[in-house]
Amino acid sequence: MTAGDIEESVRSVAAQIVYVAPGSFINRRFVAPAVEHNTGRFEAHTVTVRDGRSIAGHFTLDTHGFVLTAHRSRIADFFDQQAVDAAYPAEVTEAVRALTGATRVAPLGWMARTSGDLSRFERPASGYTHRGGVQPPAGEAHVDTALDRVDRMARATYERVFPDGRGYSRFIFSSFWRAFSEPPQDMPLAVCDARSVRREEGTTNTMFVVDRLPDEATMLGPMPNEDSVPAAAIFHYSPAHRWWYFSSMTRDEALLIKFHDSDRSKALRTPHTAFRDASFPGAKPRCSVEFRTVAYFE
Repeated sequence: MTAGDIEESVRSVAAQIVYVAPGSFINRRFVAPAVEHNTGRFEAHTVTVRDGRSIAGHFTLDTHGFVLTAHRSRIADFFDQQAVDAAYPAEVTEAVRALTGATRVAPLGWMARTSGDLSRFERPASGYTHRGGVQPPAGEAHVDTALDRVDRMARATYERVFPDGRGYSRFIFSSFWRAFSEPPQDMPLAVCDARSVRREEGTTNTMFVVDRLPDEATMLGPMPNEDSVPAAAIFHYSPAHRWWYFSSMTRDEALLIKFHDSDRSKALRTPHTAFRDASFPGAKPRCSVEFRTVAYFE
């Protein structure tokens, strides 16, 4: 059986994937405690999302841009920020090093997300940093790095985390993603096969971290330092995109998702987003945790 035949043999679901709309010119994302807002215009498209559960071993990071792995964590409660901060960075960096073959892995921080009640996570904030909090699931096809600033981010991170480093020849930005609520989840994560995404695709979506969301006029007005703040890439709809997910993920497995690979001979990046899966009755609210890293090859 060919690789194409294997991929066509799996179950699939029809689902709505949200993309940035044509003509959306002011693309910014504002994040505050337990809430996020995009200024861009978005539209939903019905697509086929294939379930890779039965062929999980078929996927590789270098070819597809994502890989499912078994991984048991000693964290009992991923909503416990202190416990996650204390133990999870070491767990994740070791797993990413093993999965990528990198020399060193720099931790970039984590975020928990839930499709359930967010009201208990709302709190007054001063100096919000958008790390270690709880947010809703991401709602649009995106990658958490932008092509126009990812090299600069990699250099700055390496110099900050590894000041004694001798330099690197390759880097990979990625997210180590796991669901920790009981399966099946109502809003699992869909990942787009990197082979189906053209290298020139993606529109920069700058991110502004704020203590509270400003009004619409402020969000659409001039913003200081827009060229230097962190940014993601958001994507327009393409019928060529091939979407996948792994149904009923458990807390003892994780999905490594590539954001950017400086080795252009490998899969470059993997757009991803939450989607509502109506194929399983009795689905439960999704709770998940993502941990971003940069893996360096020295």
